[in-house]
Amino acid sequence: MPECVFCAIVAGEAPAAVVAETDDLLAVLDVRPVSTGHTLVVPKAHAARLAELDGALGERMFALGHRLARAAREGGLGADGVNLVVNDGRAAFQTVDHVHLHVIPRFAGDKRAVLGRVLRRRPRTSDGAAALLRAALQD
Repeated sequence: MPECVFCAIVAGEAPAAVVAETDDLLAVLDVRPVSTGHTLVVPKAHAARLAELDGALGERMFALGHRLARAAREGGLGADGVNLVVNDGRAAFQTVDHVHLHVIPRFAGDKRAVLGRVLRRRPRTSDGAAALLRAALQD
């Protein structure tokens, strides 16, 4: 799938701030984050929609998302909450045709800021959040 940005990242052909990696999953910072530490958990095997994703792999994707959510709250990022989101299909706002789980750290009082970022997502300016999340995953 050369036209798939996530397949290019998995293949090492496109840059990404890697947060975690397993044999079949890659977690990277979103290039246009909704909040600091917004991470995407991406299966290494291409599947455009949830219906195409192996169920066991989906379970592992959510398990890694759970670990990242805990890391966002309990580690140096200090999130007050976390959203776990899968957009499945264009009607659900899926913009990349490769299944992925958004792990979006939330902070007290960020509702208005997050809403604005959802509407006008900007490129991230730092990969410092990746280091914080990686450190928290080690704990």
